[in-house]
Amino acid sequence: MAGCRSCPVYEPAAGFCDAVAGVFCMTPAEVAVRRVRQHFSRHAEEYDHYAMVQKSVVRRLLELMPSLTADAGPVLDLGTGTGELADRFSTLHPHLPLLLADIAHGMTRHAASSVPGALAFDADAAALPLLDDCCGLVLSSSMYQWVNDLPGAFVEVGRILRPGGLFVCALFGAGTLRELRTAHEQALVECGQGHASHMQQFPTREDVAAALDAAGFAAEIEGNEEIERHPDVATLLHNLKRIGAQNASLRRSPGLAERRVTLRMMSLYAERFGGDGTIPASYEVICMVARKL
Repeated sequence: MAGCRSCPVYEPAAGFCDAVAGVFCMTPAEVAVRRVRQHFSRHAEEYDHYAMVQKSVVRRLLELMPSLTADAGPVLDLGTGTGELADRFSTLHPHLPLLLADIAHGMTRHAASSVPGALAFDADAAALPLLDDCCGLVLSSSMYQWVNDLPGAFVEVGRILRPGGLFVCALFGAGTLRELRTAHEQALVECGQGHASHMQQFPTREDVAAALDAAGFAAEIEGNEEIERHPDVATLLHNLKRIGAQNASLRRSPGLAERRVTLRMMSLYAERFGGDGTIPASYEVICMVARKL
């Protein structure tokens, strides 16, 4: 994700602030507010109602969490969204100081209200406003697929982690929404619009492994598939929009030609993948537990 605003939106008790003293590399007054992802911020209040796969990913990530000692913090939940992961983590580890960061200010505010014991601030995964070697654990769920420079973003995680610190992360891989991509590409060809889909390109498992290695992590990586079922393609596209994920659906410009492609895509999707009155939407989930060398 892009953009940064390190000014905290929630200030916890003084004792917490003492626990994370020396973490931030700049004061709020020194940071200019950068452009945030408006679509994620706009849908923060309704995100949890539609983000079923994302909730399943959070549960799996917590299952993969290694045992943590009392000095494992501070802990950063990066791309915190509505705070689902942070809330569950803080219940399991209430003694660890917790930081919440997201590019979308609406998400940050929502997370701050969900996890009142944490310090929440807006931040860019590519340029974190934190000091070197300041965190013991970085968590992230369903966020890094949006980062343009994945190797660079993982280097940034390595920068803020102490030696031996953990990076526990899940992201969506290249197989995500493969049915939608296939139907869209075929519709483009049939409508004389070429064959290259305009959908977001997510990283492969090999991309993730290479980025972690280049950033100086020793990692264990697993992949699995989650499948959602929807009544029809229109419902799928609606739900993607309601969680702010327009970049995962079709980035179409107005006009009769694009409308023709979209209608044909919806028809092809249902014909090729539909059954029992529903259509599937596949998500490739890549999970990792990485240790900074």
